Amino acid sequence: MLCKTNEELNALVKEAKSFTSNGKVADYIPALRKGNPSNLSIAINYPDGLCISAGDVEKKFTLQSVSKVISLALVLIDQGSEYVFDHVGMEPTGDPFNSIAKLESMIPAKPLNPMINAGALVVTHMLKGATVSDRFDRLLGFVQELADDTSISFNKEVARSEVETADLNRALCYFLKQHDIIDEDVEELIDIYTKQCAIEMNCLHLARIGLVFAMDGIDPDSGKQIIPKEYARICKTFMVTCGMYNASGEFAIKIGIPAKSGVAGGIMGAVPGRFGIGIFGPALDDKGNSIAGIKLLEMLSNNYKLSMF
Repeated sequence: MLCKTNEELNALVKEAKSFTSNGKVADYIPALRKGNPSNLSIAINYPDGLCISAGDVEKKFTLQSVSKVISLALVLIDQGSEYVFDHVGMEPTGDPFNSIAKLESMIPAKPLNPMINAGALVVTHMLKGATVSDRFDRLLGFVQELADDTSISFNKEVARSEVETADLNRALCYFLKQHDIIDEDVEELIDIYTKQCAIEMNCLHLARIGLVFAMDGIDPDSGKQIIPKEYARICKTFMVTCGMYNASGEFAIKIGIPAKSGVAGGIMGAVPGRFGIGIFGPALDDKGNSIAGIKLLEMLSNNYKLSMF
């Protein structure tokens, strides 16, 4: 077992928390500027129902790019892997998550992977539903099922703030539309995508979603196969190769678990066959990852031999 008590976890969080002073909260989305950079919390959810935690794990935060893994899982269920990967690639980029550079040199001009913004926008474009509201509601319902909490919703203030500052994502959409990778109204896609990123939860929810991925898509309580095993495998592979932006290679070497970060400070980890991890630490490094959250995962991985490699 990883940690047997909350006390063990508290000691690691206390040590990792000192690194928060080396990071800063995301400021390019105005609503995220309100984050407290000294916050750090973690929950670890085991298949037998045990959940240990440290820090203010009930504190809510928005998923941001963590949502990309979840939307990918749903679109794979909706469309199948062949269709999805006709429209978005499988390769790491080495570029920042919001870069347009590779799109300009690729033929065809499809995004390299679903974990960068361009790829995530294409994935969200593929969500099934008759209307914009239907598509978002299906995604939100999927998130609620994974987290086992129907009260989960999205933060309207954050979503509005993201819509107002989404010019780069709009540019990505227009580029993709020009090259026939997407074919819907850009503002409608931006509306769904910003709400997706603004879905709000706490570390306990995130750890449970991580556990579903860790257990090959099986709900730990009901035994239901929420995500087909092959699609859960694909998602975890992207988490390893692309989940931590352009720091994914270093993360794989130092920590070696499937994980996905978001610029609100969340990190979802899925240790295959063992447990799910939810972390919140809004102070970010220069790549956009939780600086203390990564340090905490590094200590956990080293102390308890978590690396897959």
